[in-house]
Amino acid sequence: MTPTLVLAAHGTRSAAGERTLAELAAAVRRRRPGHRVEQAYLEISRPLLADVLRAVDGPVVVAPLLLAGGYHVHIDLPAVIAAHRPDALVAAPLGPHRLLTSALARKLARAGLRSTDAVILGAAGSSDPAALADVRAQARRLALRLARPVTAAFASAGTPTLDEALDRLRSGPAARVAIASYVLAPGFFHGRLTGAGADLVSEPLGADPDVAALVWSRFDEVALLSPAATA
Repeated sequence: MTPTLVLAAHGTRSAAGERTLAELAAAVRRRRPGHRVEQAYLEISRPLLADVLRAVDGPVVVAPLLLAGGYHVHIDLPAVIAAHRPDALVAAPLGPHRLLTSALARKLARAGLRSTDAVILGAAGSSDPAALADVRAQARRLALRLARPVTAAFASAGTPTLDEALDRLRSGPAARVAIASYVLAPGFFHGRLTGAGADLVSEPLGADPDVAALVWSRFDEVALLSPAATA
């Protein structure tokens, strides 16, 4: 029996954010028709991951719809799985990854990025140094793609803050500063990015085809560990 893929997002109070995550789940399903894919949330939104895990029979792979490690990946998610489906396999968080680099570059291009613009990779932030390191690693990947420096900056915990990064880049030679939105969906953190005062801000990664492909890549990395998948 092929494992069910359970998508585990954080959850949001934004209706637009929930729609975007539903669109991403639909994009994931379209890539492998007939494969069971369930959508779930750690908190706030419904259905909750705990409820979905209790309802799914057979082997399960949980794929975190999270762009970096941190509290939710290392504490929240393992606690829910240990309580409700200790047999479930857990995929790695989405980032950093080359497919996210492609999606970020495409979103910036659609937002009107110019070759002379300075670029910030704007992320939510975390109190976990490893999560901040993941974001900085993604910024380095994007810098190589764009052939210019990319500064990782954070809307909550982490340094530099968005304001600090913007102030520094405003004092440099670039006439404009662009923010690449390193968030999956509209909501609180994307609002912080759009309100920071940059000249342009890209849309959330959302249901980008490379994000959907990345979900399956993360699934495949762990699904081969399932005896049911190789039987």
